[in-house]
Amino acid sequence: MRWLDAGGYWLGRLLFQRALAGVYLVAFLAAARQGRALLGAHGLTPIPRFLSYRTFRESPSLFHWRYSDRLFAAVAWTGCALAAGVAGGAADAVPLGAAMAMWALLWALYLSIVNVGQTWYSFGWESLLLETGALAVFLGNDRVAPPITTLLLVRWILFRVEVGAGLIKLRGDRCWRELTCLYYHHETQPMPGPFSWWFHRLPRPLHRVEAGANHVVQLGAPVALFLPQPVATVAAGLVVVTQLWLVLSGNFAWLNWLTITLALSAVSSGTGHAYPATPLWFQVMVLAYGALVLALSYRPARNLLSSRQMMNASFDSLHLVNTYGAFGSVTRLRHEVELEGSADGHTWLTYGFRGKPGPVRRRPRQFAPYHLRLDWLMWFAALNPGYARGWLTPLLRKLLAGDPVTLRLLRRDGNPFPDAPPAFVRANLYRYRFTTLAERRSTGAWWHREFVGTYHRTLSRP
Repeated sequence: MRWLDAGGYWLGRLLFQRALAGVYLVAFLAAARQGRALLGAHGLTPIPRFLSYRTFRESPSLFHWRYSDRLFAAVAWTGCALAAGVAGGAADAVPLGAAMAMWALLWALYLSIVNVGQTWYSFGWESLLLETGALAVFLGNDRVAPPITTLLLVRWILFRVEVGAGLIKLRGDRCWRELTCLYYHHETQPMPGPFSWWFHRLPRPLHRVEAGANHVVQLGAPVALFLPQPVATVAAGLVVVTQLWLVLSGNFAWLNWLTITLALSAVSSGTGHAYPATPLWFQVMVLAYGALVLALSYRPARNLLSSRQMMNASFDSLHLVNTYGAFGSVTRLRHEVELEGSADGHTWLTYGFRGKPGPVRRRPRQFAPYHLRLDWLMWFAALNPGYARGWLTPLLRKLLAGDPVTLRLLRRDGNPFPDAPPAFVRANLYRYRFTTLAERRSTGAWWHREFVGTYHRTLSRP
């Protein structure tokens, strides 16, 4: 079945696989560094408590067999080591079956984390990484020609990512249809980056061009991915360029980098390698998995066509085929929840986070593709207190106790009580906005903030 081989895509496969392994590495590293504080046995939302009311069928994970913080760390660090090896070419240096096993193990380990990750792992890029990682198992290695079936299914993922994001915008906030959403987005996005202030200060006509170009690329380029070369490569290039624009303008974990990775698979070298005959068993597995993906694609495809389109939803517990979308609505005002502590109940000091806005003179930092999960959830908490239900009060109690594991989630100088924990802690809500050019020149501040009110009552040590 040589017609299933796509030898001309050896470069696209190489770039895709190495980049995907790099994304896996970042994802496992974030789990290794943050997992104990967020999800550990004594974390903010403990995994053992979650597993007490979840079955394996509802959330497949090896932690149903046994959980300990050491096992979680072992899973995360094993994932880091394996991902680093694959990124370095280990999967191309072993037989085909062993390479498939490497990719399958990466997927299974990360699935085990995501399915017990609760609200901390509720982001669309978690399912996107798992869906893409599952397909990578059937992409082969340097010993076989890239299978055209799998390559087309990778483009099907990218199609749903881009078109899903485009349609959710057109169906959602009217500012996308009026091309005015970017008047606000760079300022109110979850975690601004070091260049976001300048993006926000672009002339409004350029913001309208940004929004219009976004619609063209998200709704046009994905269709062109399925056209003959070189059109498909050009379409992939457009996706890459727009994603790099997003990388420069904000911090969206590995969403943009994973989207770029998907686009790289469409790159054709024009000339093919001479590969030996592809084993029949591999061809059968590729076709069988392709048939499964097509069958599971019914609900995500129907969701794309629905006027009640869902954003970032999984339809199966293995996250094999999902639906995607982003920023169906754009907030006009930015609010921040700030955590404060006091030794005497009169003088209050603020805890400092790594990525979310805090001190007005502190320039936003670049963290993506690394994912600061607590910082992101603090943004959601400012939108609606319901997003903080179940973890904010435990977080405040951890600060009250001076818990060192929790404090490591903050920036290095973010604990204003290094010698002894505070006697009182509370959470207040502030309104933030980027400074104007004149304010920036006169004060050196990136942000202007105003007190809004109390967000969480004061807690005290017994």
